[in-house]
Amino acid sequence: MRGRISHVRALVFASIVTVALVLTAGAGADGLPVLGIDVGSVGVTVPAGPERFVTINEGKWILVERIARHGGRVQGFTRVKGNFTIPAVAYDGSAGGLSADGRTIVLIEPRTSFPRSKTRFAVLNAGLGLDQTITLPGDFSFDAISPDGRTMYLINYTDRNDPTRYSVRAYDLGSYRLLPKAITDPAEHEDAMRGAPITRLMSADGRWAYTLYDGAGKTPFVHALDTVAQRAHCIDLKMLAGRADLWSLRLRPEAGGSNVRVLSSGIPVAVVDTTTFTAGLPPTHAGWDIRPWLVLGAAALVALLAALAVTATRRRLRGRPATA
Repeated sequence: MRGRISHVRALVFASIVTVALVLTAGAGADGLPVLGIDVGSVGVTVPAGPERFVTINEGKWILVERIARHGGRVQGFTRVKGNFTIPAVAYDGSAGGLSADGRTIVLIEPRTSFPRSKTRFAVLNAGLGLDQTITLPGDFSFDAISPDGRTMYLINYTDRNDPTRYSVRAYDLGSYRLLPKAITDPAEHEDAMRGAPITRLMSADGRWAYTLYDGAGKTPFVHALDTVAQRAHCIDLKMLAGRADLWSLRLRPEAGGSNVRVLSSGIPVAVVDTTTFTAGLPPTHAGWDIRPWLVLGAAALVALLAALAVTATRRRLRGRPATA
């Protein structure tokens, strides 16, 4: 699906680095391999959740606040020693770190370089008490957390010269250990996933994390991570290869269904079937569903053919000689 890194990949990632640094020069970074993306002040919430969690840097301490989404009232706060922030999970500023049940919040130490020799996390409970700090040897970023807050998923960068080379790892927050086996798509080679995360969509129940990757200059794909069963599927989006607007694409749930739509300026350009883990073109054109028009057109054609048949029959009858 995605081969070894190429000159095109290098140029693509270099452009991402340049844009990120220009747009956010001087800002902290949340763990992604590109510096300058920090969503701590924006915060994180769960779908339809009543509260938002944000972080504020106070020098040697971090202020963590729980804020009502409606009205903006501070519902609680705590201070954590060290430098931590809300983790971003994609370059569009998608935030993560909060379990769907709202009881576990994971913070990450901002990076200052790539690669880094160790990565630190802070895990808090819903009451904003510090449960644990975790230090892992190696370079990681946060990816997702299970709905019950028991399993944390991480992106482990495996090549110090290529940030598109990574593996997905699971960390058991109950036993405080990094599980040895990488989370891979059983239909793919472990080394197949390559790219940078463009945007993220979580399922309403917090179980599935859908991430759109650029494919490192080749075929874009959606990485579907099941945070409960610790499994993943890699879904190629061949219809999106070569798009100039790739980095502006967004993921949205399909109205009235469970599928995931890929949107360009609000217009569907691909649909991911979350049951079969396949992708196809949407049944739309320029934002309009053409299926009703096809039905109307077919009905109009049938009516026209019927009218022509009646007219032809009448003409034949008029042309017959009268009988005595």
